[in-house]
Amino acid sequence: MRFIVNDLTIYYEKYGDGKRNILILPGWGDNRITFKYLIDILKEKYTVYILDYPGFGKSYFPNRDLYIKDYSYLIKEFILRNNINNLTLIAHSFGGRITIDLFKRYNLGIKNLILIDIAGIKHKKNFYLRTKEKLYKFLKKMNIFIPKKIRNRYLNKLIKIFGSSDYSKLNPNIRKTFINIVNHDQKQDIKNINVDTLIIWGELDKDVPLSDGYFINKEIKNSGLVVVPKSGHFPYLDRAYYVNRVILEYLKRSQ
Repeated sequence: MRFIVNDLTIYYEKYGDGKRNILILPGWGDNRITFKYLIDILKEKYTVYILDYPGFGKSYFPNRDLYIKDYSYLIKEFILRNNINNLTLIAHSFGGRITIDLFKRYNLGIKNLILIDIAGIKHKKNFYLRTKEKLYKFLKKMNIFIPKKIRNRYLNKLIKIFGSSDYSKLNPNIRKTFINIVNHDQKQDIKNINVDTLIIWGELDKDVPLSDGYFINKEIKNSGLVVVPKSGHFPYLDRAYYVNRVILEYLKRSQ
C-alpha cells in the first residue's frame, strides 16, 4: 500500500487485525523483510504496520535532502491519517532517531515503546577518525586537478576508501540526507520520552555501543533494559527466539 505526504511517497504493509496496534520503525536501509519473523508472531494477536523509508525498499526518494524532522513528520501524519491508536512503537537503530524526534515535537498519545539498539547519540571522533576525515577532505579538494572525464570516478573511489559502509552503498542523491541525520545529536532530546519503555540492546553491538543503552535507560524514567548476550546490532536477528519472547512477554504485561 502507498501513503503520500506532500512530496513523500512511501510503501507500507499491514498485518493482522488485533485491537492493539504496533508500528515498526526499521533501521537505516532496512525494510519490512528483516522483521518478517517478528511480524509473523505479532500478527496473530495485534495489528502490525511496517514501512519502507524514502529511498529504500519500495518507497521513493524525493527531489530534495531530508532531515530527521521530515521523517518524524512523515510518521506523525501516517499515525494520524490512519487513525492508529492504542499504539506501541517498535524502533530499531535509525527508527530510534525518529522516535526521539516524535516525542520532542508531537503529542501522539503513544502508549509505550520498544527500543532496539537505537541511534541518536553522537560520539566524539577519535584521533584516527579525525585524521581520516581531514585526509578525505584534502583529497576531495584535489579533484580540481583531475581531468574532468575521470573526476567522478576519482570522487567515487575516495568515497569507497574513506566513507562508511552505509554511506558508500547509498545512491548519491541520498548521501546528503545521511550526513544530515548522523550529524544530528539527539542526546538532550531523549528525556522527552515519557511513556513506559522496554530497551533491548545487543551486548556486542559495535555500531551503537551498549553504553548508549545504559544512558537511555537512565534518561527515560519508566524504562527497563534487557541486554541480549552474544548479540550485535541486530539482536532480533542474532537471537531471534530470545528477543521475540522478551517482546511478547512485555506486550502481554503492558496491556
